[in-house]
Amino acid sequence: MKKGTEIVLDIEKFADRGKSLARVDGYVVFVPGAVPGDRVRAAVIKRKKNYAEARLREVLVPSPLRTEPRCRYFGTCGGCKWQHVAYAAQCEAKRQSVADAFVHHGGFEAVEVRPTLGADPIYGYRNKMEFSFSAERWLTPEEIASGEDFDTGFALGLHVPGNFHKVLDLTECHLPPEISVRLLSGVRAFVREQGWKPWDIRRHEGYLRHLVLRTGTHTGEVMVNLVTNGWAPPRMERMAAYLQEHFPEVTTFVNTINTGPAQTAFGEAIHTLYGPGVIHDRIGPYTFEIAPNAFFQTNTRQAERLYEVARDFAGLRPQDLVYDLYCGAGTISIFVAERARHVVGVELVEEAVANARANAAANGVTNCTFVSGDLMRLFTPAFVRKHGAPDVLIADPPRAGMHPKVVEQIGRLRPERFVYVSCNPLTQARDLALLRDVYEIEVVQPVDLFPHTHHIESVAKLRRRTRP
Repeated sequence: MKKGTEIVLDIEKFADRGKSLARVDGYVVFVPGAVPGDRVRAAVIKRKKNYAEARLREVLVPSPLRTEPRCRYFGTCGGCKWQHVAYAAQCEAKRQSVADAFVHHGGFEAVEVRPTLGADPIYGYRNKMEFSFSAERWLTPEEIASGEDFDTGFALGLHVPGNFHKVLDLTECHLPPEISVRLLSGVRAFVREQGWKPWDIRRHEGYLRHLVLRTGTHTGEVMVNLVTNGWAPPRMERMAAYLQEHFPEVTTFVNTINTGPAQTAFGEAIHTLYGPGVIHDRIGPYTFEIAPNAFFQTNTRQAERLYEVARDFAGLRPQDLVYDLYCGAGTISIFVAERARHVVGVELVEEAVANARANAAANGVTNCTFVSGDLMRLFTPAFVRKHGAPDVLIADPPRAGMHPKVVEQIGRLRPERFVYVSCNPLTQARDLALLRDVYEIEVVQPVDLFPHTHHIESVAKLRRRTRP
């Protein structure tokens, strides 16, 4: 099987990162864009000792799991990879990916992985979208075939996969609510009329860098955050007037200044043009303030289900002391506090700890203590003497998982109940494998916060083993 060879494949199942898998005489071939049950014609583009990668050329026999993608950019844009897969099949694929992670990356033989808790709705669910400006526009195959003359020196949208320079000039997107899509088109029309130049990532010049839109799912509040290369008050005043006239739904407009070379939506200053400079949203009965750069789960409705699972898995009792590791702005700590005696939230980023304290105060939650510090060094005997030995531990680390030293400290702390919330089942399984002598995994619950992508949240319920 050489590079460039075209082969006919019967797709067996989804594999890691949303790719699909077929076999030729036992040899594995990955085919992005194919669906289990498809018979396809594909061209080999990479060959390794244990596997090959192939590009889908033609679907010869479509799988019953296929469905019609909603978005006209599907297949070119990297925002959604699974719009062509029926949602029930997406949920089962994600459940299987969690189960596979515990078997292949954790070495666990028999872990109960429950059916995925699916999202509703599966479109319009993202409360934050970060669009990029670019001086290099990527044309879709349909745009090229149309013969129309496009201005390729301006784009506002999303990067195509694997290309950091070129951006799709999007006029539709089905992940955020409708107001975000209208704002995308409105802001594009306004800045083009003004003649403002988009950022050129190769030359490190231009004015417009990002458009970040945040919406409060339960409050209806809307933030427009325009990220620019420099502070130009007259320009921002004109933009503010435009938004107030044409988009009265926008409750606050901020301008983030990023003059550095890195193409990020963070910067060295944030100016508030009108409104409070923040929006709010609710998870359960609790209201959270969301600043321009604050982390907040991007699917508010499913975040509530995720936190409910974590709270239920914790089996909280009125006398329990809870440690919440990687607590961020305190959303989980505050959500579970009502059922516990006290919650100690631990977070490295001091800004997030300040937000957590403010969120607790705003919601009248008085039984939470938030501590800023490096988890690798924090769990000293003095820390435990000060705050008490936990009955329950909740951890929600970033995608990279927990540092081995943190895992060791958890093993020494040995609280009776342990709930591990993860956005990466591979690192979750890896970390829990290190604790297999201390904890037994009772059940794992996948929760889908990201329909039409391969991403999945996974909540593991663990109980301390009895010492022999």
